[in-house]
Amino acid sequence: MKKYYFVILLCFNLVVGYSQSENIENPAILKQFQNLYNASQYDKIHASFSDFAKKNLPLNEMKDFLTKLNSSYGTIHKMELVGFKDNFDVYKTDFDKGVLCLYLALSDTKISGIYASPYDASKFPEIKRNVTPMQLPFKEEWTVFWGGDSRILNYHVVSNFQQNAFDIVINKEGKSYKTDGKTNEDYYCFGKEIIAPCDAEVVFAIDGIKDNVPGVMNTMFLLGNSILLKTKNEEYILLAHFKQNSLKAKQGDFIKQGKLLGLSGNSGNSSEPHLHFHIQNQESFDKAKGIKCYFDSIKVNGTLKKNYSPIKGDKITNYF
Repeated sequence: MKKYYFVILLCFNLVVGYSQSENIENPAILKQFQNLYNASQYDKIHASFSDFAKKNLPLNEMKDFLTKLNSSYGTIHKMELVGFKDNFDVYKTDFDKGVLCLYLALSDTKISGIYASPYDASKFPEIKRNVTPMQLPFKEEWTVFWGGDSRILNYHVVSNFQQNAFDIVINKEGKSYKTDGKTNEDYYCFGKEIIAPCDAEVVFAIDGIKDNVPGVMNTMFLLGNSILLKTKNEEYILLAHFKQNSLKAKQGDFIKQGKLLGLSGNSGNSSEPHLHFHIQNQESFDKAKGIKCYFDSIKVNGTLKKNYSPIKGDKITNYF
């Protein structure tokens, strides 16, 4: 079959850092795009573009692109996230007449960039996940601030070793703090107990780094007070930004699931008290790749979920 190469490149903003933003779920955007594309409602797809994208890509040019795509490959049956390139999320897209990589840049609830190219499976190996059963590393209900497979849900995806990371806080009535958020003690999660998510060996434990003033990050010691755990299945679990002098484990310790590791803090590259949690496939941060984490049995927004990987906005707690 003749391979077609369609390209539309648009500029967009990539938000990085730890800051409050709207809870947006990419699956809804993708489903809407797929439905409108299959129905040839290209004007409605154009309406879902960001203002900048609309300005730089006239409706007639976008219609021409999608019309040629539909004529050559047909309708879309399935879209599966397989990786990231530059500032685009890459979806393996199954069409009637073949498979393409569809590259989408998403900003807020808008599409800000799109292009397509032939699919090469060797460039997008299967994303790995944890084998060891995991429980959440805390006892109360926390809220996922960053988490998921796309940039809108999770700014960590641009980093190889932490691409499936979570940043987690405690929110009450839509806020992570009680009054003005100017002190660490004002944040609901500051000083809360952090526990081991599974049986593991402590690879390293860093303590003694001062907690930041909220809004001021320590870029010299990015992880802050932190612990790296190693499971029997060669999974490396990082928990970061602990409270100064709160760690209860040291390098070489073998710990059991549920053991107290330390207290939630605001040390390192952190603008407010929160827990950073991710799994990687080897100890070296320079060479490691993030592993997607599924928790064995948790409550998500009050509903029991088995074998679940939380996303941005989920309120999560352990189910025992």
